[in-house]
Amino acid sequence: MVRVRGRSRRRISIAALTCYKPGRRSRLIYRPRHDDGRRDGRKSFSWRDYRDLLIAAHQQLGGPIVLVWDNLNVHKAADLQKFAEARDWLTTYYLPPYAPDLNPVEGIWSLLRRGWLSNVAFSTPEHLVQRIRRGLRHIQYRSELIDGCLAETGLAIRPT
Repeated sequence: MVRVRGRSRRRISIAALTCYKPGRRSRLIYRPRHDDGRRDGRKSFSWRDYRDLLIAAHQQLGGPIVLVWDNLNVHKAADLQKFAEARDWLTTYYLPPYAPDLNPVEGIWSLLRRGWLSNVAFSTPEHLVQRIRRGLRHIQYRSELIDGCLAETGLAIRPT
């Protein structure tokens, strides 16, 4: 018997970047955002959260970034586009309108759902966050999994 506590409206959002560079180990950079349940709190990532993720990625990777976004409305926010245009180290492209099969990050979510989040009854939101972080950390340290997510898209990295 599993005891279920009341309904929870709390949500966990995660933004992730899969990073590829020929001759280098693939990387996964992610940031979770935990909704604290307050009515006035934002439940999903804002353009500022994505901006901060890109700045952190630039610092970690130590070089220019060619960013391929999906068509999430926040990715096309005017303030985020202004931020990208003002940075010489950031070049932005967009995937076609509904093309999750071309997005390697979708493979990361699939690995996470089928592995660390499957067959688990979460007792608290913190338990869910712990499992998500454990799974992403495991994927993060196994670059062959990240490479497999890119291979599944059929896309290839070609240096110019």
